[in-house]
Amino acid sequence: MRALVQRVSQASVTIDGQVKSEIGNGLLVFIGIEESDSDEDIDWLTGKISRLRIFDDEQGVMNLSVKDVNGGILLISQFTLHASTKKGNRPSYIRAARPEVAIPLYEKFIARLETLLGKKIGTGEFGAHMEVSLVNDGPVTLFIDTKNRE
Repeated sequence: MRALVQRVSQASVTIDGQVKSEIGNGLLVFIGIEESDSDEDIDWLTGKISRLRIFDDEQGVMNLSVKDVNGGILLISQFTLHASTKKGNRPSYIRAARPEVAIPLYEKFIARLETLLGKKIGTGEFGAHMEVSLVNDGPVTLFIDTKNRE
C-alpha cells in the first residue's frame, strides 16, 4: 500500500462537475492499493498517517499531528501510485489491485482513519474520474510505502 500525503490549507475533489468532498487545514492523501495488501498494511499506514507530526506548533516546529490540529483528511484512491516506469514510456499498472480486491481494502482504510481521528473524513469515489484541487502548505509532501517501512 502506498500513500502520497500532502499537508494542505485546503483541498477538494470534484466528480462530474459537483464537489464531492472538501477540507480546510489538514491532509490530502492519495492511496494506492496492490494485490498483496492486507489489514496489517491498513493498520500500520492509517496509524502512521494519523500520527505524522507535520503541522507547526507554537514555535513553528513541525511537531503536531492532523489530530492535534483538528485537521481534516481528504482520501483519494489512486492506482497510478503503483505505476512501473522501468520499461518503455507507457507505465504498467500490473501491481495495482483489481477493484474486487481494492474496494473492500479502501473502505476499511476509510473506516480505520475515521476511528483514529474520531470524525468523518472526505473521500473521492473509487474508479471515478476526479478533479482534485489543493493548496499544498509548505510545501509538505511525503511518500509512504508499507512494503518499505523506512
